[in-house]
Amino acid sequence: MSILDIALKLVPGMLVSIQIFFVTLLLSLPLGLLVAFGRLSKIKFISYLCKVYISIMRGTPLMLQLMVVYFGPYYIFGVSTSGNYRIVATIIGFVVNYAAYFAEIYRSGIQSMPSGQYEAAKILGYSKSQTFFVIILPQVIKRILPSITNEVITLVKDTSLAFTISVAEMFTMAKALASSTTSMLPFVCAALFYYIFNLIVAFAMEAIEKKLEYYK
Repeated sequence: MSILDIALKLVPGMLVSIQIFFVTLLLSLPLGLLVAFGRLSKIKFISYLCKVYISIMRGTPLMLQLMVVYFGPYYIFGVSTSGNYRIVATIIGFVVNYAAYFAEIYRSGIQSMPSGQYEAAKILGYSKSQTFFVIILPQVIKRILPSITNEVITLVKDTSLAFTISVAEMFTMAKALASSTTSMLPFVCAALFYYIFNLIVAFAMEAIEKKLEYYK
């Protein structure tokens, strides 16, 4: 079997990996901002709750979290799930995990902003929400973009962990093909996919950084 044949057989797995990547990114970035707000809240209970959530998500393996989300409904609540729940559980697991990391990145960026900017905005008549979304957030995004880029690149590789709950993504299909063909070529093709995907992501993030250069 040629590399082209193997690559074609891996296409469905590629599409699943890409789906996991984009949906996770789309949902975890705004969720991470909300969690960051909670972490910075002056209400101690909310701040503590968000701190515990972040600690658990960052302190336990993503693989284990995926297993809890997938098997939890049955073992904890006795609720049977369908085969379609695998991809839903994968998305939930990835989103809640990455939201915790993004929350800490957002928090560090927000706390790094000089207090004088808030005071100046208040003098100019900006409300708190206007101050944050119009003045602070664009500068925060510029500051945290390198850290966000690192997490996004890690996410590309972490999509392979969906094999834990038997989601037919790239790595799962490559492993099955390698077993059936007794060849390393499926793993080589999978490695090329992850590498090329990461190159595209890195290029896109670099382009965004250049677009935001005017915030210097």
